[in-house]
Amino acid sequence: MDTKIYVTYNKIHEAVKRLAAQVEDSGFNPDVIVAIGSGGFIPARILRTFINRPIFAVGISYYGTGDIPMETPQKIQWIDEVQQKLTGKRILLIDEVDDTRVTLKYCLEELLSHEPEEIAVLVIHNKKKKKQAEFPPQITRYFAAFHVEDRWIRYPWDAPDIQDHDRCAEGSSAQYT
Repeated sequence: MDTKIYVTYNKIHEAVKRLAAQVEDSGFNPDVIVAIGSGGFIPARILRTFINRPIFAVGISYYGTGDIPMETPQKIQWIDEVQQKLTGKRILLIDEVDDTRVTLKYCLEELLSHEPEEIAVLVIHNKKKKKQAEFPPQITRYFAAFHVEDRWIRYPWDAPDIQDHDRCAEGSSAQYT
C-alpha cells in the first residue's frame, strides 16, 4: 500500500472553490493574494477565478536536497515595491500545505513587517500534527480545505506522468475531514 496521498487537479479545483466561498462567508475581503511558491501558485490562480484580486508571488525555500528541511526558510523571490503593494492592505496568503508551519510563519512575519490591515491564511491541506511554529497572534483567519494525517502529499503539478498520478489518486486511501 502506498502511504502517500495523491490529489488530482479536479480535487484541488473543487477544494479551492469551496475555500473561496468560506473566505467570502467569513466577511474577509482581500485586496491581494500572495502565493507561496511553488506549491501555492496553482491554488492561487484557481482562487483568482472566484476572488478576482491581483496575485503576488513569493519564493520561500525551506526544504533542501533530499527534502530535508534547512535550519530556517530562505527568501528566494519577494514582492517589488512591497510597501506600496502591502501596507494597509488585506492579504490572503496561500500555500498548498500546512505541514510544519515554519514556512507559513516565516512568510507571515515578513508580510506583517509591511503593516498590512489584516492577513488571512489559506491552504489546501492541513496536516493534523504538532506544528514546529505558531502563527503570529495577529493571524486570526485560517482556511483549510482538508485536514489530513501526516502523510506525504503528491500534488498533480509535481507528477512526471499525470495519467499515472491520477490512477494512483483513484486508489488513494486518503481520509479527508
